[in-house]
Amino acid sequence: MTDFVSTWNEESFLTTPVGPLGLIAMRGTEEIAGKVNQWLLKWRKHAEATTIPGDMTTAPGMGREDFLIRTSCPRFGNGEGKGLIKDSVRGLDLYILCDVGAYNCTYDMYGQKVPMSPDDHYMDLKRTIAAVGGKAKRITVIMPMLYGGRQHRRSSRESLDCALMLQELDRMGVNNIITFDAHDPRVQNATPEGGFENVMPSYQIFKALLKKEKTLQLDKEHLMIVSPDEGALDRNIFYASVLGVDMGMFYKRRDYTRIVNGRNPIVAHEYMGNDVEGKDIFVADDILSSGESMIDVARNLKSRNANRIFAAVTFPLFTNGLELYNKAYEEGLIDGVISTNLTYRTPELQAAPWFIEADMSKYISYIIATLNHDRSLSKLLSPSDRIAGLKARYEQEQVQSGIKLV
Repeated sequence: MTDFVSTWNEESFLTTPVGPLGLIAMRGTEEIAGKVNQWLLKWRKHAEATTIPGDMTTAPGMGREDFLIRTSCPRFGNGEGKGLIKDSVRGLDLYILCDVGAYNCTYDMYGQKVPMSPDDHYMDLKRTIAAVGGKAKRITVIMPMLYGGRQHRRSSRESLDCALMLQELDRMGVNNIITFDAHDPRVQNATPEGGFENVMPSYQIFKALLKKEKTLQLDKEHLMIVSPDEGALDRNIFYASVLGVDMGMFYKRRDYTRIVNGRNPIVAHEYMGNDVEGKDIFVADDILSSGESMIDVARNLKSRNANRIFAAVTFPLFTNGLELYNKAYEEGLIDGVISTNLTYRTPELQAAPWFIEADMSKYISYIIATLNHDRSLSKLLSPSDRIAGLKARYEQEQVQSGIKLV
């Protein structure tokens, strides 16, 4: 258990929590919520072992056998639903996990199986909050992929879905919203008095890559960070700065005379930056939707004689299936796609030889335990030191193991 709390000051958590801890897993989050629950139970065991025997006030949940709260959102035959909470939530510091991208969940409507859309998941979240009935001491919604996050600003007569969602949850009594790698975190301005944290999974993604690939050379002569577009600049600048390597970028030249699938189609990816010849390339973005843009970037980089190419994304949607990436892997365009388990991944994706998964359950448990004890999240939200330490350990292991570098 020492490793579980080694990154932070143990004494910070040996305090009285805001309230007994409760965890609700909305449909589609059962797997990751189960892992988070196990981490929290380990933390409680550690807390109990380091406090006065019989003093349960220092442990998250204050003696609960399990942090998970049983809930359901049953549907009527015509598709209408309701939220149902089967355990008491009175006085709990309640955390609700919601994955609006879990399209594997279905419900029956007029005798047909209907896949749940982001709208359905969001409606079930509201039903569950309504079922709480104001009895919880505090409600925090952990929504890794922000509902409506891609419709974050108005450029014509358009809706502002994400802003409306944040305002609605605020009115329903939600105290904090935790999201990961928001498409544009400035959407939090819609609720200036509400709690909003945009968490970046940078450390976990890079750690997963280094665990899989043992022959990377993390210096500017052999590695380069490339931003796939101007919108991903910040996250790629962060990686380049922490690792001390050069960065290039692409910008998308679009045809603004046409709209295809709700967006102006990309005409070409134009590259700006240093020479990539012979270097491994790390490309980071938030969402991989169809994935065509990332393949275009990889093809452009390969035409410039880049070595291995690794794509890192927070949410691996693959809306057009995996065929494009299976072919790209076979052709040597893409060497790996690193992503999180923050949204639904098909079994085929998880089994793909080019897919590298970063488990976020331990990180989420840290966030929950920290907030439950009313401590600062600053160290959790600033992974610079941890990535620098990871790089140093990785290079030391290469020397000790005598690994032949590519």
